[in-house]
Amino acid sequence: MVVHPEAGHRTGTLVHALLHRYGALPTSSGHERAGIVHRIDKGTSGLLLVARTEAAHRELSRQLAAREVRRVYRALVWGRMPEITGRIEAPLGRSVRDRKKFAVVARGGRFAATRYRVERAYRYLSELSLTLETGRTHQIRVHLAHLGHPVFGDPEYGGRRGPLQGLPPAQRAQAALILSDLDHQALHAERLAFRHPESGEPLEFARPVPPEFAAVLRALACES
Repeated sequence: MVVHPEAGHRTGTLVHALLHRYGALPTSSGHERAGIVHRIDKGTSGLLLVARTEAAHRELSRQLAAREVRRVYRALVWGRMPEITGRIEAPLGRSVRDRKKFAVVARGGRFAATRYRVERAYRYLSELSLTLETGRTHQIRVHLAHLGHPVFGDPEYGGRRGPLQGLPPAQRAQAALILSDLDHQALHAERLAFRHPESGEPLEFARPVPPEFAAVLRALACES
């Protein structure tokens, strides 16, 4: 589900669903982003923050800007990472080839940093946990694609058909079969930690990967 209205997605967004349920949400960040503290990409599952009051929105937005909100993602990526743990620091900006996309740029980009840990390595894929130091648009997807390890199934950043060509026939057939059952990137916002905007109490939430992501991991585990 798209988080908020934008070009090509004027209806059927999370904001529409929330307004239908609650009637009103804070609009300090604009009516089209009512209540939204941060967003996740279309095709990415998992947790995100929504505020019900203006005061909560201001405080949660402050925590986010101060990098006090901890966001951990689970991803399946092509290939094997060079290290078990690592940090990707590369500035992001609009792609000169496609203005709807983002890219690592040499000049004029915004600072972006992502930490990763390899949780499990398969024959041609790796399962990662990733922690955001910054929260740029498409950050994880662009950083991993820049390293040559695009998110499995990512239709925008080289995570679907391209990597298949370099696989042996049996692995290529398996990967193509798995991809046919996954119509989005294998990226999931797994954990979210912040302080309650009124009491200051530390809060942490976790959400397991959705069924279609879990099915991919089971299939890979059976083959490894």
